[in-house]
Amino acid sequence: MKVTNSLRALLVGATLAAVAGFVPGTPAFAQAKQAQPSAKLQKMLHDAQEDIKNKKWSEAIAKLREAEGTAGKTPADQHIINEFLGFVYVKTGNYAEAAKAWEAELDDGFTPQADIAQKTKELAVISYQLKNYDKAIDFGNRAIKGGFADDQTKTLVAQSYYLKGDYKNTQKFVEANIVDPQIKAGQTPSQESLMLIYSACQKLQDEECTTRVMEKLVTYHPTSDSWAQLLYSVRKETSSNETDLLQTYRLMSDTNVLKEPGDYTEMAELLLDGGSPGEAQHVLEKAIAQNVFTDQRTKERSQRLLDGAKKRAASDQAVLPKLAQEADAAPTGDKNIAIGRAYLGYGQYDKAVEQLQKGLSKGNLKNEADARLTLGIAELKAGRKDDAVKTFHSVKGDPALEKLANLWTLHARQATAA
Repeated sequence: MKVTNSLRALLVGATLAAVAGFVPGTPAFAQAKQAQPSAKLQKMLHDAQEDIKNKKWSEAIAKLREAEGTAGKTPADQHIINEFLGFVYVKTGNYAEAAKAWEAELDDGFTPQADIAQKTKELAVISYQLKNYDKAIDFGNRAIKGGFADDQTKTLVAQSYYLKGDYKNTQKFVEANIVDPQIKAGQTPSQESLMLIYSACQKLQDEECTTRVMEKLVTYHPTSDSWAQLLYSVRKETSSNETDLLQTYRLMSDTNVLKEPGDYTEMAELLLDGGSPGEAQHVLEKAIAQNVFTDQRTKERSQRLLDGAKKRAASDQAVLPKLAQEADAAPTGDKNIAIGRAYLGYGQYDKAVEQLQKGLSKGNLKNEADARLTLGIAELKAGRKDDAVKTFHSVKGDPALEKLANLWTLHARQATAA
């Protein structure tokens, strides 16, 4: 899945307009109740304030810098100077100087507690715009610890971690401070937040992390791309186990993300080896109808496989009723499971469910988890979604098949909702 455009949109979320939006009204001495100008600087600061009211930015800066250089100024004078300078520098687009002024006043003892929250968030945004990501992170985390961070502040910290190349903290921060709390509160995490984690996991080459976030993307923002990215990752994980790989291919086929010629032929071969020629025939016919096989060599190979699948399916169907009787008489359930798989491949879903249930009830199966997953698939295709979901939840013993069962559950619910 390509995430470049969405990620780029995320990383420009904090804009200069946002900075301007943070700016309070024209500064006044009364805003800092404890910071009253000294008699020595009162007129100079009053004149600077008048310049600010009249938007005479250069004149205001000159007066404020003169006041700053005046011997004998008090800490309260400096607080007021910094407040005014920060405001004027934002208005003139000089964010570096604005940040210096406001950072100096933040902890000088004169800033009212009620203003510290807003000022801290302002400094986080300005630092971000200046690409001073360490400062942006510091101020953003201070806002979070203080309990006054909003969603924009949290997103800004996440972006700052990412843009400075700290991908591990990007992943940890977004999960702990944005995504997990939203999920816990019953909210839907944004696609942008999940994609930021995804990109960080990819940068870290952390496949487990990548798969985990893709599962969340499929859960909360299902698209064909997110399903494809997730299932191709699962396919890689299950490639060494033919049973698990075949079940992965089944879900890929059902979610319409199976695209590669080699995947179709491998799935068909696994089905033929597993005694499901009808399903192999269906898979190959689907691929040919979608013009998956484009070069002559793959076309010829797929046609040979299809011809073989058709021949085996025809002979298989002729004896299937007799084989079903023999399976019913068998003391263990593996023969019933095999007959159930065969019926599944021929689209006879009710008969597939019946045989699979018989096999499971007898027990002593070679692979109970696989049998249960196959039963859930048959129930879903038979239109028995609630039964299928219960069956998927009962799949235990094979971590890969448990994961696939959870994804089948999700797919079943999304398909019903659609």
